[in-house]
Amino acid sequence: MSKHVVAPVSEIPPGSKKLVTVRGRPIVIFNLDGVFYGLFNRCPHQGGSLCDGVQAGLVQSTEPGKYTYSRKGEFIRCPWHGWEFDIRTGQSWCEPARIKVRSYPVEVAHGDELVQGPYVAETVKVAIEDDYVVVDV
Repeated sequence: MSKHVVAPVSEIPPGSKKLVTVRGRPIVIFNLDGVFYGLFNRCPHQGGSLCDGVQAGLVQSTEPGKYTYSRKGEFIRCPWHGWEFDIRTGQSWCEPARIKVRSYPVEVAHGDELVQGPYVAETVKVAIEDDYVVVDV
């Protein structure tokens, strides 16, 4: 796998998500309390865009009329048919042993680390001549 810089941390504040494309793959990046996770942006059921889904928590019940709500914002619900997936793992909540959304490792790197590598960016020479910007390709 190769690493790709997709956004500054400030573009994805806690509790939000951002859709990016990496090597032709649509990936949703989630920020859960400062920890970042990446999921393939297609529901395995019929291909709904998970980025358009609602982030929710986990509702559990021990008996009728009594429930608890936990893990606020840690699940994404497909907007087409309501299938839910754990953002941290990609596991389906309805059938975790059988259904999963592909997850991608995500990390935060300081700008100084990116300058030193292992990332390599293609560069082109740019020069300003009078009032025109000229790109040397």
